[in-house]
Amino acid sequence: MKTSSVIDRFPQLFAGLAALSLSLVVSSVIFAKAIREFKQANDVLAITGSAKRPIRSDYIILRFSVSSQEPTAKAAYQNLKRQRERVEAYLKEQQVPDDAITLSAINNYSIPEITVNGRETGRILAYRLSQSLEIRSDEVERYTEISQQANELIDEGINLVSERPQYLYTKLSQLRVEMVAEATKDAKARAEAIASSTGNKVGAVRSAKTGVFQITSRNSTDVSDYGIYDTSSIEKDITAVVSVQFGMENE
Repeated sequence: MKTSSVIDRFPQLFAGLAALSLSLVVSSVIFAKAIREFKQANDVLAITGSAKRPIRSDYIILRFSVSSQEPTAKAAYQNLKRQRERVEAYLKEQQVPDDAITLSAINNYSIPEITVNGRETGRILAYRLSQSLEIRSDEVERYTEISQQANELIDEGINLVSERPQYLYTKLSQLRVEMVAEATKDAKARAEAIASSTGNKVGAVRSAKTGVFQITSRNSTDVSDYGIYDTSSIEKDITAVVSVQFGMENE
């Protein structure tokens, strides 16, 4: 009777308390839900995916050089010219087109006379000249063979230096795009395998970062933080790596 009397006397007070209690319950539910959503939003799985493909070089660069050393600059030049013309004639015999050959400028330096004390006397003992020839082509096999056979000119007295051929792949731009996609798919597959074992599922991609590409000789295990571009071999492997962060969701 007494309680009813208090309620009757202060109906607005008790209505306000009831409304306040209800709002606290609703707020608690909303807050708990927000906490769960925040936690879920911050649950991420960081995975590294990779893709690897074999490629074959489709472009070759050859470099030859000849040199001469004579007591006078004129004699050194005449000797160099004779050797260079013989190399050019040899390349012509091998049906190398003139427009495929690039000649460098002539490097010229003198060799001074030096005393036993290490001082120059001012007298020139000889002049040394050198010149390079560069060949670029997409006929990889044919020019590889030419680079090996050209050393026959040494038997003719030609001071020939044949550098190791450089083998390149010219379609890397498109291939990189394809391989990033493959590496990302690999990352997702790994993430799904891990998530399924924990009763979760993989959500949206939160972030992705592409690593450097490794272009190595076939079956090589070489890697570098700055990437590798092997030019010494015709047969190569290209590897792409992608680091991806996935959101995690409860199943």
